[in-house]
Amino acid sequence: MLEIVVEILGEFLLQTIGEALVELGLHSLAEPFRRPPNPWLASLGYALFGAILGGLSLLVFSQHFPQDGPGRWLNLLLTPVAVGGVMVLMGAWRSRRGEQRLRINRFFYGYLLALAFALVRFEAAV
Repeated sequence: MLEIVVEILGEFLLQTIGEALVELGLHSLAEPFRRPPNPWLASLGYALFGAILGGLSLLVFSQHFPQDGPGRWLNLLLTPVAVGGVMVLMGAWRSRRGEQRLRINRFFYGYLLALAFALVRFEAAV
């Protein structure tokens, strides 16, 4: 049981660090584009970006952290929810500092990116 918790925590940390890097990069690119894009187009972009990040993560970590059993399914269900929550917290932190929040700082977009990331790893990791 402890092994499953540690494996899920490892996957959570991998996705959270990846999304934090994306969030930092998006904030640096946001200034030239004041008008927000269409929400549907933004959703598609976040899903594609999450899938790309998931594929790139396989180059570094080719094995799925939870190897077998319920840990893989729990990871697929719970990690994107947790990562979406972390993105909300990062957005609140940025707001308190007077900085602009991006779409990724909202639960849905953080969740969507993490879900695409997790789905790619769920299917392709060994």
